[in-house]
Parts: sequence; structure tokens; C-alpha cells
Amino acid sequence: MKILVVLALLSAVQNVILLLSETMNIEVLIWNMETFQSINTSEGHSLLITDVRFKPSSNLFATSSFDRTVKIWDAERPNKSLYKLLGHSEQVMSVDFHPSKSELLCSCDRNNEIRLWNVTRFSCTRVSKGATKQVRFQPRCGKLLATAARNSVSLIDVETDSLQFYLKGHTKDVLSICWDASGKYIASVSEDSARIWSAMSGGKCIHELRSDGNKFQSCTFHPGYSQLLIIGGYQSLVLWSPTESDKTWSVPAHNGLVAALADSQRTEMVASASHDQCMKLWK
Repeated sequence: MKILVVLALLSAVQNVILLLSETMNIEVLIWNMETFQSINTSEGHSLLITDVRFKPSSNLFATSSFDRTVKIWDAERPNKSLYKLLGHSEQVMSVDFHPSKSELLCSCDRNNEIRLWNVTRFSCTRVSKGATKQVRFQPRCGKLLATAARNSVSLIDVETDSLQFYLKGHTKDVLSICWDASGKYIASVSEDSARIWSAMSGGKCIHELRSDGNKFQSCTFHPGYSQLLIIGGYQSLVLWSPTESDKTWSVPAHNGLVAALADSQRTEMVASASHDQCMKLWK
């Protein structure tokens, strides 16, 4: 049975990894990082899963899918999802939990629609526009929501739903965005470049790195070295330290595109998932 690993996520609570794999159907695989034993969910999505995020300080996680739904799961009892959120009319591309408001979940679809959900009441609380690829709440305070749409990134005030900063500079579509742990900086990658922006300086681009043909795909800040950005490309990880004279290190990692990266602040580990059917842990 062929497994195409498309996403990975490290839990901040338990020593587990979530892998989303494409078989005949779409399912979630849960791996214990200590025993390396896996659990397959009996229920999945009917189409490709696009994103997965843990609820802060919780065993709950959410998945989004091309089947236009968002599902909520419990990592301790993963055989079946707890509930399904309906409302998107197009493929749901991304999902994220608010860092401090435990009931607040955000999702976006290919039709540029953003939805805020109350996961306690299983209801949609707001619908707006501004994201087609990815949504990520600002760490800690969650005041800002970063959204990726086409070749730009927007920073939106969560309370007022007002655009604070519009980050434009990529020539190709933005494929991945991530905040640093402090919530002061946000990184974005497109196929041909990576950029770091300062949320404290009006969304100014403060660093840029060209891919030189490597085809950047994913990114995450290193959990132990806050100024080090890890970029997933074709077969390799690029470690970029823009504060050290733009130093870069290329690490052979996979035999295919590195589709997703995830980090754990607790263990300071990084997970990479690739189209070569492999997931790897890095320390």
C-alpha cells in the first residue's frame, strides 16, 4: 500500500506525531515518538487532508480537507472524529487554533473565505475574506492572524477583523508561513524565495533568501534557536540564519520534496514529511 506523507505535526502535550497519508482514502496516522508504534484512525476524510493543528495544551487536534470539512479529533481516542464542522463551499486549505482562546478555531478555503469557529458550541462565529492557502495565529497573545493568499501575506486583527499589514514582495504564490515563538516575526516561503517580516515594524521585510532553483515548499523556525529558519525544499533542508550574515547550510534530508515541517518547543525537535513516503525527526 503506497503512503504519501503530506503533513506532519508534533504534539506539545504528548510525545506523538500526526502524519496525514494518502492511500485509497485519506487517513490520520498517529505515531508514538517513544515506542514508534502507530495507530490508524478508522475514519478519515473522503479527500486529501490539507492541514493539521493541535489545540494548545490539549490532546485535541483539527484537520482540514479538500472534502470541504474540518474535523476535530482526540489523540487519545483517535478511531473516530469527535465532530465535523460544515460551512465551507470550497476545498478547505488550512486550520489553526488560537493560542489562548481555547474555543477559537480558524479555517480558510480556496475561495478566499476565512471562518472563525467556536469549537465548544460547534458553530461558525464569523465569515470574512483574505486567505486561500494558510492561516496561522500569532503565538502567545493571538492578537494577529497571518493569512497567505496567492503571492502575499496579510496580518489581520483578530478582534476587529481589520487588515493591519499587507506583506507583498513574493513573485510566486506563498506556499507556507510560520511565526517565530515570540510572535514578533513571521516567515513566508514561495518556490523561489523565503522572506522574514517584522510584525513590530509595520510588516517590513527584513530578510530575503533566494532559492536558487531548490524549489522551497515549507518552513518552520527552529524551536531551540529562534533566529534560525528551517526551509524544506527538494530533497534537502536549508538552515538559514539571517542574523549571522545570511549564513545557510544545506542538509540532505529526503528523496523527494519536503512537503511539511513541524517543531516541538518542549523537545526542541523538528519533523519533516516528504513525498518520498518518509517522515524524519531532527534534533
